[in-house]
Amino acid sequence: MNRILRVGVAGLGRAFTLMMPTFVQDPRVQLVAACDPMVQACAQFERDFHAPSVASVQVLCQRPDVDWVYVATPHQFHAEHVVLAAQHGKHVLVEKPMAISLEECDRMVQACEQARTALIVGPSHSFNAPVLRARQLIASGRYGRVRMIHALQYTDFLYRPRRPEELLTHAGGGVIHSQAAHQVDMVRLLGGGLVRSVTAHSGNWDSARPTEGAYSALLAFEGGAFASMTYSGYGHFDSDAWMDGINEMGFAKPSGVHGAARLRLQSMADAAQEAHLKAERNYGGALWSPPGSDNAPSAHPHFGPVIVGCEHADLRLTPQGVAIDADTSQSFEAVPLTQVPRQEVIDEMWAAQSGQATLHNGHWSRASTAVSLGILASAQTGQSIRPPHQVAPVA
Repeated sequence: MNRILRVGVAGLGRAFTLMMPTFVQDPRVQLVAACDPMVQACAQFERDFHAPSVASVQVLCQRPDVDWVYVATPHQFHAEHVVLAAQHGKHVLVEKPMAISLEECDRMVQACEQARTALIVGPSHSFNAPVLRARQLIASGRYGRVRMIHALQYTDFLYRPRRPEELLTHAGGGVIHSQAAHQVDMVRLLGGGLVRSVTAHSGNWDSARPTEGAYSALLAFEGGAFASMTYSGYGHFDSDAWMDGINEMGFAKPSGVHGAARLRLQSMADAAQEAHLKAERNYGGALWSPPGSDNAPSAHPHFGPVIVGCEHADLRLTPQGVAIDADTSQSFEAVPLTQVPRQEVIDEMWAAQSGQATLHNGHWSRASTAVSLGILASAQTGQSIRPPHQVAPVA
C-alpha cells in the first residue's frame, strides 16, 4: 500500500474549494494533478501545489502518479468520470450526489467492482463527527430503538450564483439532487439504512429559477421507525439561527448577510453574467480568496437541526456534539474538533486503500440516491415510492 494518497482532482469548482483545506492539512494526502475547463483555476492549482494541470479527465486518469481521482465535476458527468477512472485502475472519491439516475449509479458500482477499485461518495454531512457519534450512541443500545427522526434545513441555496443547468432538474439541478443527498444520507445512517417507503411534496415556486427549491418527505424504515425531512432553499429564514450561529461548514455566521444572495442576483443582467460570477467566486477566480492559516472552523459542520427520538431518549445533534434528553437525566456528549477539517473523509479513503470496508461506498450511496429520486417521483405522482437497492450501513 502507498504511504500516501496521491490524488488527481477532476473539477476545481466550489466543491474543491470546500475540500481543499482537508487535502492541504492532512499529511496522508498529496495533490498531484488536476483538470478543469477554467484556465484561471488550473493556473491557481499549479501555483498552489507545484503540480500540473492537464487537458482532460481522461489524461488525468492515465497518469501513473495518480492513485485516487477526486471527481468534483458537475453532477451530470459523475458517472462518466467515475467509470473512466475505474477503467484506468484508479480509486475514486466522487462528490455527492453520486449521480442523477439509478442507471448511472449501477454503471459506477459495476465499473469499480470489476476494476477492484474503491468508490467513496461524499462528503455528505453524514461524515460529520456529531452524526457519527449519534450513530455510536444508537448502536450502544442504551437508549433503545430509534422511533422517529426529524431533520430541517433552511438556506438561500436557490439564489446563489448558478450555471444554467443547475436550475434544470433533469440535468441534476435543484435542491433534491444537490441537498437531499445530505439529509437522506444522515437520516438513513441514523435510522438503520433500510427505507421502505418515501412520501413527499416539493416546491417549485419561482419561475425565474425553474427547479425544485423546497421539499418535505416522510420516510418509513423497515422495523417501524420513520423520519421527516424538510429543506427550503428559498432564502428567507436561515436555520443556522437554530445551530448556535454556526454556519454549515462550522464557522461563526457573520452578521448583516440576510438577503445578500437575492440582492446579488438582482444585479445580474442575464444567465451568462450569473455563471461568470459563479466562476469568479470559485477557486482561482478574481473574487476568490484563499483560506488563511488562522481561518479554522470553530465547530463541526452541520446540516440544520436533527433530532433522533429513541425509546428512552431524544438525541439532538449540534455543531459541538450530541445533546441527550433521557428518561430522567440530561447530558451532553461533546465531540472534540480534529486538527484537520473533514478528516473523516480521508479516514475512509485511507481505509479503502487498505482494503477495508467503508461506510460511504457505492452500494450505500446508490441507496441514498434511490431515496432522493423517490422524493422527486413521489412529489410528481402523489404516490408513495418504494426505493430499491436499500442496504444497512457497514458496521
